[in-house]
Amino acid sequence: MSTHIVVGVDGSVPATGAVEWAAGDARRRGLDLRLVHVGPQWLHEGNAEHCARLLEEAADRARALAGGVKVTTELLSGNVAGELIRESATAGGVVLGSRGLGGFAGMTVGSVSLAVAGHASGPVVVVRAPAAPAAPAAPEHGRVVVGYDGSRDAQAAMEYAVEQARARGARLHVVSAWQMPVFSPYAVTYNTLIQDLMREETGAARERVVPWREANPDLVVTDEQPCAHPVTALMQAAGSADLVVVGSRGRGGFASAVLGSVSHGVLHHVTCPVAVVRPGEEERS
Repeated sequence: MSTHIVVGVDGSVPATGAVEWAAGDARRRGLDLRLVHVGPQWLHEGNAEHCARLLEEAADRARALAGGVKVTTELLSGNVAGELIRESATAGGVVLGSRGLGGFAGMTVGSVSLAVAGHASGPVVVVRAPAAPAAPAAPEHGRVVVGYDGSRDAQAAMEYAVEQARARGARLHVVSAWQMPVFSPYAVTYNTLIQDLMREETGAARERVVPWREANPDLVVTDEQPCAHPVTALMQAAGSADLVVVGSRGRGGFASAVLGSVSHGVLHHVTCPVAVVRPGEEERS
């Protein structure tokens, strides 16, 4: 079992948000923090003092927020996404800013965040921005939202969402969105088909949540089964969430895809922290 969370640090505003989020998560879950700054060897050789200062400032911020949590730092040389993916193999999660200093200003999520979310072992949390220094702390909603369709990736997402809700003392809200197939409007039984399908889809989705509710009697678990695109449904639920959790891909995803359209869409459109969870290799086999 992992004893630490890895945080990518590069001096960007979103990376500062990642450090702040990870500090709170480590404190709640009783884990250590490992802050890493990754870059090519030539960058570290020419800017060693600057890179070390970035890490130390981030570590000071983490220690101030995380209480007695053990915080360590390290400069790593290599490809940023590749090194963070490697780090994920022994971590209890990787936390990143939505985009780093090298990203285009108009992009909501950078290539490194997407690559790590698609290939890392275990949860990857993407954070948009830190708390504004002069502003009051953002209100806690006391709710973790998870997208759940019963797939293997969704099972892993649900396990992480349960852990997060328990650590936060928060409610767990399960969103099982489904979409209406296209029927011919001239079908005689059109209305009956819609009603039957709605009952079938919502009933099946409710049943999938029952074992999780029974297995976690200490949690308040709520659920909804909206007839909507999953990204739209999760965006709406995210308005009152402290964290949104999704699997890396769902039942409709291609087996070769590392990041499904729903997780990709949620990363781009949801503004609160988003966790993308991939099942371990043994769960995929």
